[in-house]
Amino acid sequence: MATLYITSAETFSGKSALCVGLGVRFRKDGLKAGYMKPVNINCLLREGVPYDDDVAFAKKVFDMPEPLDMLCPAALTPARYEQQLRGPEIDYEPRLIEAFNSVSAERDVMVLEGGRSLREGYMVNLSPKRVVELLKARPLLVAKYDDGLMVDRVLTGKWYFGDVLMGVVINEVPRTRMDHVHDVVKAFLTRRGIKVLGVLPKDQLLTAPSVAELAEGLQAEILTGADRTEDLVEHLLVGAMSVESALTYFRRKPNKAVITGGDRADIQLAALETSTRCLILTGNLYPSPAVLNRAEELNVPVLLSNLDTLSAVDIIEGYFGRSRFQQPAKIDRFTSLLEEHFDFATLYKELGLSPK
Repeated sequence: MATLYITSAETFSGKSALCVGLGVRFRKDGLKAGYMKPVNINCLLREGVPYDDDVAFAKKVFDMPEPLDMLCPAALTPARYEQQLRGPEIDYEPRLIEAFNSVSAERDVMVLEGGRSLREGYMVNLSPKRVVELLKARPLLVAKYDDGLMVDRVLTGKWYFGDVLMGVVINEVPRTRMDHVHDVVKAFLTRRGIKVLGVLPKDQLLTAPSVAELAEGLQAEILTGADRTEDLVEHLLVGAMSVESALTYFRRKPNKAVITGGDRADIQLAALETSTRCLILTGNLYPSPAVLNRAEELNVPVLLSNLDTLSAVDIIEGYFGRSRFQQPAKIDRFTSLLEEHFDFATLYKELGLSPK
């Protein structure tokens, strides 16, 4: 049985997406694949029990019958975190080993999702390195592309894990930098003894938040199109122009959210005539019946926010690139990127796996 540990030196690098994408491929190849997230130091509570969105989603994708607490055995809610600080401390290591042995039984490969960084887990004596040692896993690092410290983050991962590190996946590379990463960065990392198993291009859909996420962030009321709130928003445009230039402006970007004052019915109607995922109306100004009627005809969500436009834009921009991965469209797009840009042959060789 092979065990893969997906980790990163930073948040929002794409760990969850890679775990799910690899799980889809393993299952497609006839392998019995399982998933766990050994440690979560900042776990939420839902209905009185620890809950992690990533774990719940992976449980569905991997089609696993095991309960959530077995898939995330060291989940620290705020109360458990405080307990660990005040003592007596809980030894989570036996719980992790017991859960792993149970979940991994009769499976060909286990995918373990690491924490938010290489620093998470020390307070319960389950650092990433310790988890890898205990479960005899091969770590695979995910590095989000940037022009600054990305290479140093990868080298830090190599220093941290040593020779047991399988390699790195460089994620969200701008299309204009793909050749540079392949020709220059990959060659440099290879000289340093680090295999590059994938160079994944940045994709607008994968960074897109859903309409529901924007409504939640803005604490906005959904006036129409409540059944379309899982649609993904790839662009944000501010409707602050004259109505004469609005149509030309709005046609530049598909699958967008248009944000404008609630009293700009002319701008709102123009936006609805183009590829618009939702209207966001600011200032708590209720739209005209003409706008609501047209939005209902087209089944386009209209969100009503009490924020001013600038404040709303600031909140929305924070969701791009940090949105949830749990949408079928994102899974399909990411798995297609892996098929084109990921070295499955090397992965299978390193793990001692082969398709069935």
